[in-house]
Amino acid sequence: MLRIALICPYSLTIPGGVQAQVMGLARELRAQGHEARVLGPCDGAPPATFVTPLGNSLPMAANGSIAPLAPDFSAALRTIRALRDEAFDVVHLHEPIAPGPPMTALILRSAPAIGTFHMAGESASYRYLGPGVRLAASYLDERVVVSKDALALVERYVPGEYEVLFNGVEIERFHDMPAAPDGERAVFFCGRHEPRKGLDVLLTAHARMPRDVRLWIASDGPDTARLRHEYSGDPRIDWLGRISDEEKIARLKGAAVFCAPSLRGESFGVVLIEAMAAGTTVVASALDGYRNVATDGVDALLVAPGDVAALAGALTTALDDASLVAPLRLAGARRAEQFSMRTLAELYLDRYLALIERSRAAAPPPGRSHRWRARMTHMLTR
Repeated sequence: MLRIALICPYSLTIPGGVQAQVMGLARELRAQGHEARVLGPCDGAPPATFVTPLGNSLPMAANGSIAPLAPDFSAALRTIRALRDEAFDVVHLHEPIAPGPPMTALILRSAPAIGTFHMAGESASYRYLGPGVRLAASYLDERVVVSKDALALVERYVPGEYEVLFNGVEIERFHDMPAAPDGERAVFFCGRHEPRKGLDVLLTAHARMPRDVRLWIASDGPDTARLRHEYSGDPRIDWLGRISDEEKIARLKGAAVFCAPSLRGESFGVVLIEAMAAGTTVVASALDGYRNVATDGVDALLVAPGDVAALAGALTTALDDASLVAPLRLAGARRAEQFSMRTLAELYLDRYLALIERSRAAAPPPGRSHRWRARMTHMLTR
C-alpha cells in the first residue's frame, strides 16, 4: 500500500475540472487499496473524509477565468504540517507551479514529486514569472500534461520532458446513477458563467429553437446575474445554480443533449467524455481541446466557436434526427471507455512506484539542502 498525497491548488468545495480530476483519481486509488489523501483549500466543510483542508481560497484571475487559490502564509503552513505529519511515499501535484499548496510542496520536497499540468491557452503567470516558474518546475521528478494543448503552453515557458496522460472519467458512477426526469427535449449546460465558456452563445441559439426545447443551466459565475435578467422572460430555462456531482451525472443522463459552447481555453474536454459515458448526445465547439476527445460526425457534433446559427442547427439535429443520434451515442459510449479513471490510476501507480524506486536508489546522504528544509519546516511548524 502506498501513501499518496494529491495536492490541488483550487478550492475543493468549488466545482472545477482540476478539482474533479483530483477527487476522482483519489477515489480510484483508494478503491485499489492505497491511502490517497487530497490536500487543498476548502471554503466550507471538506467534500470527503480523505480531504485535508488547507484553509479558505481567494479569487484570483487566471487564464481568462477566476481561480479559487490559496497563496497565503497560513495555507503554506498547513501544507507543510500535513506533509510532515503524514509522511507520504509520493506527492502528486496538480497544476504544480500554481501559487499556494503546490508551490509550497515543491519547495519542501518531502517525497518524490510528480506534477500534472492541466492548463491550456495562455497564462500571464507563466509569461511574467518565467525564471521562477522554471526553477519551481525543476524540483519535479516527473512531469505530465493532460493533452497536447496543455503541452504547447507549458513547453513554451518551461522546456523539458513531458508525458501526455489523459484526464479520466469514473465510468462506473455513470452506470449506477439514475437519470433526471423530464429531459427528453432538454439541452444541458454545465460550466462557469463567464465569456470563454460561451453561455451567451448558447442562450442566443436556444432563443431560436422550438418552444418545447428546455435548457438546463448549471453552475454560476460573473455573468450569471446579467444573463438571468436578460432571459428572465423565458420559462423554458432552468437556472440550477451549483449542483453536486451526483446531480450533474443525473442531469447528463436525463438530458437529450449536452452542449459545451466554449470559445477558448479548453485543454482537454473531460466533460464531453462524461456526457458520452452518460449516453447523451454531445454538441460542442470545434476547439482543439475538445477535438482531443471528440470527432465531428463520429461521436459528437462540433461547430465553429461563437457561430450562433451553426450551434442552433446542430442542437436541432441532435434533438430531432434519431437516425443520426443513435450511432453518435453508441460511438460516444465506446470512446468514453478509453478514458476510464481506473486505467488512469493504474498508469499513475506505475509512475509512482518507479519514482519511489529511483528515489531510494539515488538518495544521497543528508546534506546542506536537506538540513535547510528540515530547519525551515521545524521553524514554521513548531
